[in-house]
Amino acid sequence: MSTGPTHAISGLAAWAAVTALAADSAIGNLSTKGWLVGAILATGAALLPDLDHPESTVSATFGPVTQAASSLLNGLSSGLYRLTRTKRDSKRGGGHRGFTHTLVFAVIATVVTTAIVQTSRSWALPLLMFFFCGLAVRGIMHKWSPRHDALWITGTALILTYACLKWTDHSDANAAACGVAVGIGCIAHYLGDAITEQGCPILWPVPIGLKTWYPVAPPKILRMRTGGRVEMALVGPVLTVVAIWMSAIALHRTGALPMLDGIRLAPWT
Repeated sequence: MSTGPTHAISGLAAWAAVTALAADSAIGNLSTKGWLVGAILATGAALLPDLDHPESTVSATFGPVTQAASSLLNGLSSGLYRLTRTKRDSKRGGGHRGFTHTLVFAVIATVVTTAIVQTSRSWALPLLMFFFCGLAVRGIMHKWSPRHDALWITGTALILTYACLKWTDHSDANAAACGVAVGIGCIAHYLGDAITEQGCPILWPVPIGLKTWYPVAPPKILRMRTGGRVEMALVGPVLTVVAIWMSAIALHRTGALPMLDGIRLAPWT
């Protein structure tokens, strides 16, 4: 699952599902504004791991800036792979589906996001929000032209950034929710990549089968080709339905959808 829209909607679906199912926890009882900020962050973060690929959607989002970051991460990931691989790991080149596709990276992204939201509101937080808002907008667009769509994406991202900054308060709980949203988006990306033919080294550096970069994946019969018919005709639409359904449950709990009172959205309630 490597197309931008599928990754983006998977991030939103994962955030919506977690907040809808975690009714008895802090993450399941956010305000409407807090939930929406998390939804944008998770949607954008679901593209973040592919920053290690120079030709990915995320790497082209902000032109030379993200391309430079992609080259840096690709080199770092490639070097880390060579440094930590075992004799049983493949001798592949390049850094795609390396460090940024591990739970270690997701934890780091969660902690860094939480720290920025909590402490660096003057400059780092606006940049962080603009970055993820841009990824979220870019991710839902299947086809785009850098020449014709860049201004539209930038304008929409600026509007979303302004909203996110106005809706993000100074509390530790809100900062933690933002960090969790980014982590959820990354993990949604990993799970999507895991069901493709290549798998995903989610559990690095834990050795599995004497491989530190073991590609976690289901049996081959359950895997799909990246960008193939199964992804576009089945996985994408199903994730969209899940995202809408779970979002309705979570937003109804925040009080944003009072018109759904009396409707049993969740069969487990």
